[in-house]
Amino acid sequence: KAGAPEDPVSRKYEKKGKALEEGMKFSNCNGKRKVQYESSEPADFKVDEDGMVYAVRSFPLSSEHAKFLIYAQDKETQEKWQVAVKLSLKPTLTEDSVKEPPEVEEIVFPRQFSKHSGHLQRQKRDWVIPPINLPENSRGPFPQELVRIRSDRDKNLSLRYSVTGPGADQPPTGIFIINPISGQLSVTKPLDREQIARFHLRAHAVDINGNQVENPIDIVINVIDMNDNRPEFLHQVWNGTVPEGSKPGTYVMTVTAIDADDPNALNGMLRYRILSQAPSTPSPNMFTINNETGDIITVAAGLDREKVQQYTLIIQATDMEGNPTYGLSNTATAIITVTDVNDNPPEFTAMTFYGEVPENRVDVIVANLTVTDKDQPHTPAWNAVYRISGGDPTGRFAIQTDPNSNDGLVTVVKPIDFETNRMFVLTVAAENQVPLAKGIQHPPQSTATVSVTVIDVNENPYFAPNPKIIRQEEGLHAGTMLTTFTAQDPDRYMQQNIRYTKLSDPANWLKIDPVNGQITTIAVLDRESPNVKNNIYNATFLASDNGIPPMSGTGTLQIYLLDINDNAPQVLPQEAETCETPDPNSINITALDYDIDPNAGPFAFDLPLSPVTIKRNWTITRLNGDFAQLNLKIKFLEAGIYEVPIIITDSGNPPKSNISILRVKVCQCDSNGDCTDVDRIVGAGLGTGAIIAILLCIIILLILVLMFVVWMKRRDKERQAKQLLIDPEDDVRDNILKYDEEGGGEEDQDYDLSQLQQPDTVEPDAIKPVGIRRMDERPIHAEPQYPVRSAAPHPGDIGDFINEGLKAADNDPTAPPYDSLLVFDYEGSGSTAGSLSSLNSSSSGGEQDYDYLNDWGPRFKKLADMYGGGDD
Repeated sequence: KAGAPEDPVSRKYEKKGKALEEGMKFSNCNGKRKVQYESSEPADFKVDEDGMVYAVRSFPLSSEHAKFLIYAQDKETQEKWQVAVKLSLKPTLTEDSVKEPPEVEEIVFPRQFSKHSGHLQRQKRDWVIPPINLPENSRGPFPQELVRIRSDRDKNLSLRYSVTGPGADQPPTGIFIINPISGQLSVTKPLDREQIARFHLRAHAVDINGNQVENPIDIVINVIDMNDNRPEFLHQVWNGTVPEGSKPGTYVMTVTAIDADDPNALNGMLRYRILSQAPSTPSPNMFTINNETGDIITVAAGLDREKVQQYTLIIQATDMEGNPTYGLSNTATAIITVTDVNDNPPEFTAMTFYGEVPENRVDVIVANLTVTDKDQPHTPAWNAVYRISGGDPTGRFAIQTDPNSNDGLVTVVKPIDFETNRMFVLTVAAENQVPLAKGIQHPPQSTATVSVTVIDVNENPYFAPNPKIIRQEEGLHAGTMLTTFTAQDPDRYMQQNIRYTKLSDPANWLKIDPVNGQITTIAVLDRESPNVKNNIYNATFLASDNGIPPMSGTGTLQIYLLDINDNAPQVLPQEAETCETPDPNSINITALDYDIDPNAGPFAFDLPLSPVTIKRNWTITRLNGDFAQLNLKIKFLEAGIYEVPIIITDSGNPPKSNISILRVKVCQCDSNGDCTDVDRIVGAGLGTGAIIAILLCIIILLILVLMFVVWMKRRDKERQAKQLLIDPEDDVRDNILKYDEEGGGEEDQDYDLSQLQQPDTVEPDAIKPVGIRRMDERPIHAEPQYPVRSAAPHPGDIGDFINEGLKAADNDPTAPPYDSLLVFDYEGSGSTAGSLSSLNSSSSGGEQDYDYLNDWGPRFKKLADMYGGGDD
């Protein structure tokens, strides 16, 4: 403490083979002063600017006391002080020493004097306590006395001492306690600097009444660090990269470890080193590490990814500045990946590649170029780029790179004609996407040759020119040869024949010779046909060869038809109306001619000489080359519909004329020239459209009446069919019939059994008449006459009787449907067949096997049980 007395201050240090760390601290009472400290033994001890005393080196303490001096000098006033520091070994605790705790040493501060009016006067001051340094992890015993606090007034007053602050009465509470009577400050348990490095307490002195005697004073307790924490790496595994071929001194990565101990002391000063390297090729020391910063750099050349792709380093961090004896250590793993650089160009696996392609095919892979590259796959240093350097002047080929295999795919991008080029010899080169690294002695690219053979295939015949245009006059007669339309076969090296057929001929005017391609007319060509557009008629023909497979091509023949005067003009419009008198209106007409100039207008309009009433009643005036005006020649013409023939002549060479009928409706008109007797005019005559509409209405009405009649007849038939249906109880289909009423036998029935005599002969089925299918209705007819057998029975007439009855029933329109029940209840009398009751089933049953009845289903189950059940 600045201004300390000359008496030495003794401190005890525990020295167990470790370097001496913080031992004591000097502080300035007046915080405004700037004091500089020095040690009398600078080689062993040093004092920082904050007054902290450190051991510079590690050395053992002998049993003899060590003593050195600390000098303090005020930088402003140059005032100097000194204090003696005496070091001694801390004695080992024994049972006696535990029972008798060591005496707490006191620090006696000198009295300060100040000059005032030439005399020294004592300056009154409050009591002070210097900072206390306490090592962490102390083993006790506890409570361990630290320092005794007392006031100058304790001689006259009975005082009570207390401390407050974190560690005393604030969390964490109870670490520090004070004897209220003696002022002895003690610690109750070991401290941990990594949790709390400094405690700031306040000491209080009061009298027995609780009155404050001294102002509270701060007590600072510094926890001295001990080397109780190992270094810890931020990551257990570190990953770094270095390009292959890197020069020595290339930075790779930085590893970092931290130590929870004081970083300003040896306990927290770390040093790094590499323990091992795997693999150890090409050198066991390919890397080194900066022992202070943890930077890893290369120290040897020869990094080659193609040989060693990854190195694993074991890094050790040791505190105490790397002291292997006293420092604590920890390890981590550094994985260094050698990254690829483009130090290997691609190399073709063969000098020549071969491929073939059919002619006229595109987007076809011709050849597959393979290369090898030792660089890392799927990187720019491995990816190959192919180009064609020769042999393809027209650009018919391209090379694409397969991203997976890195192969070059030679593809045809333009059609190739076998008749022009039968083979291509391409020169190709391969290089990487990125240039080779500097200093590489290999050539940057590899070259090879690709031989492509073109395969001849059967090609389509083609017409030339296509389309072919010819000019012909319309009206050519059938059988006229128009032109020869032939196709060419591009396969010059194949002997093939071409045949021609017609593919499209909308008007069916033409035919083509299948061998020589001559096109001949089979009908008259008409320019006015609806199949002619803009005077052009299009026909399509097909040329087919006999190759394998056969190929075909199409060609279009365009016939430009020249107009001839083959259509007479017609009046337009064909219907008009006018008034009974010449005024106030007239009829304007023109001509319609399907021909074109010069075979159309101008037109000449005239009226025929007969009948004479035409020129007597009408007059026509030509307005211009296309229009004329028709007027009444007489003053009055009775209302009605008149057909006025008009002669129209075109301007063709020779001209063509036609008498065209103009239907004129003459009607009564008002002052405005509008007809007023429309009803009368309509009654006098109907137009074609009106007549067609009336006929359609009549036809629709007749259809409706016919449908109504058919519907009524069908409903009557359904009603009659329902009346003819047999009672469901009498229907034998899917019903149960009762046969348990036997009666008195055949003899007590009033039947003529002579009708059922056994026939001598039976007619074959071939002579039986085919029955007529009956409808499910009962028509209104007279009842038919069924055959009646004579009273005198004959054994041979039973068959005739049955056949005649069957024929009558089939032709009976009043009989029920063919699948209904027909009642034949007349058996006759005196049957020679005898009664069924006379049959003795037991007479021959034992001689026949009836087990097959079991296979006939559930309906024969009863019979199967009766006859097929064995002896039972």
